Amino acid sequence: MSQLINKQYRNGTMLYNNTTYQELLNSFPPRPINSDKELEKTQAVVDALIDKGSLTDDERDYLNLLGLLIHEYEETQELVPDIFGVEILKVFMEEQNLKQKDLISIFKTESIVSNVLNGKRQLTVEHIQKLADFFHVSPAVFFPINS
Repeated sequence: MSQLINKQYRNGTMLYNNTTYQELLNSFPPRPINSDKELEKTQAVVDALIDKGSLTDDERDYLNLLGLLIHEYEETQELVPDIFGVEILKVFMEEQNLKQKDLISIFKTESIVSNVLNGKRQLTVEHIQKLADFFHVSPAVFFPINS
């Protein structure tokens, strides 16, 4: 007979030890996820099982069920489009209420900033590095996607 749930907690999440499928269902009954709070709770159980390492067949089945519920919830959420290059620069500027003149230290002149933002000029490697430093992000976010 398998052991019951180990009542120890790590980072606020219950740890499991060779728990049967029914015991898992009783400890955290799977339900459709309808909020980010429910998603966090479900993800915490998933993380605890994954952290356990070696899983029994029952634990794998339960983990798969929770994964399906998470996937179903995520599919209903608004997707964030992948944006790169100048588009992400515009987003950063808007989020931080920056004007073109605020980026002169990166681009040297306001006309270059304007040309970049209007697609008349490409970002250079130097611009990308300076922008990454300025916004504290990876330079990769400014490299355009090649279609």
